Amino acid sequence: MNQPKSNSRRTVIGAAGAASALATLGFPAIVRSQPDAVRLGHLTPLTGFLGPLGEYAVMGVKLAVDEINAAGGINGRKVELIAEDSVNPQTASTKAERLIERDKVVAIIGEISSASGLAIAQVAQRNRILFFNTGCNSDELRGKSCNRYMFHTEAANSMYVGAAGQALLRDGLVKGKKWYSVTADYAFGHDLLKVAKRFMQANGGTFAADELVATNVTDFSPYLLKIRNAKPDLVVSNLAGAQITNFMKQYTEFGLPYPLAGFGFDTVVAWGAGKGNVAGIWPLVWDAQVKSPTGQRFTAEFTKKYGKPPENQAWGDYLSTKHLAQAMNEIKSTDSTKVAEHMEKGARFDVLKTREGYYRAWDHQLMQQMYTITFKPEAQVKDKWELFNLSAAVPAENQSLEIIAPTREENPCTMPA
Repeated sequence: MNQPKSNSRRTVIGAAGAASALATLGFPAIVRSQPDAVRLGHLTPLTGFLGPLGEYAVMGVKLAVDEINAAGGINGRKVELIAEDSVNPQTASTKAERLIERDKVVAIIGEISSASGLAIAQVAQRNRILFFNTGCNSDELRGKSCNRYMFHTEAANSMYVGAAGQALLRDGLVKGKKWYSVTADYAFGHDLLKVAKRFMQANGGTFAADELVATNVTDFSPYLLKIRNAKPDLVVSNLAGAQITNFMKQYTEFGLPYPLAGFGFDTVVAWGAGKGNVAGIWPLVWDAQVKSPTGQRFTAEFTKKYGKPPENQAWGDYLSTKHLAQAMNEIKSTDSTKVAEHMEKGARFDVLKTREGYYRAWDHQLMQQMYTITFKPEAQVKDKWELFNLSAAVPAENQSLEIIAPTREENPCTMPA
């Protein structure tokens, strides 16, 4: 399918130091392929309401490729990255097919939209090529839509709810409380709402109302007026991307007195809102405040390269690329089936936190710590990048990493051999 030029962003990052040269060129840019290079495909939305996250995803994956190549590549071969704007599920599927059939990539990394992630996963499964999901949260991708060739560095919706839920229980905002939710009207939001309802009902809360919000909505005043009239005990966001930025800004402008919490969050949406326009309790999979040696080194290298700190989407694409390269180097093969088998045997990975992580054999979800955040008072914000305080890690150091993840009974994943 031919795409309009604005939707056909394509970058090939060459194997011999071309990544840094391309940083100033923008899209599109093509570097001549190295004949012996290991090709990786990268798909992520660079336009629309998820575009701000996609820009960080690209920065993260480029930094990972630079570091992998500086360390000797994959099995002595340099890595070449072919990056594309995935745009929407139909385009994502088409581009995934092209990356595999024409460009001969050994794996695909990326995505943020759960609907597009499912489309890519189906292509990857048919072709027996690995797909590392770096930003899709939907439990369904790890559940009934799971497959042998898809691995999830990004946390599932249920893990985000589990992390945020601990803070809500701590603050007495669940049992006997009336919730009002606003939810992104697409696969991610629907899935997150389902998980949030399950948590709320299991812990004694009730819904005053839940509203589905189209992904192109920028004016939230009709919803905020309804919230004011409903007088809930808690307002819950199941929004995504730039929706969260707009909602938080307008929530603050309306001066609503009700506590605010969210079950999905990305640091860049808070940066987009800015100090004085942010509020509530939110879950987070990673932040530059995490005090691990490798996390701080990643933050320093990212900031040096791009002039600003990394956020959680950059973390996801960076880590997925590094984990893939590590697994391929450990088994001395780029064969997707062999890599999947190796990872299912309990391979351990640095996740830029205080504990290592691993991908569960039966649903391929990365087991890892998570966090919650609360925003600093405006007067205490000294740096536009440091708007919030980060909680202690959940699970705690002495707890199993699996306590915030769905169990086998909760997750209907069955993978064919």
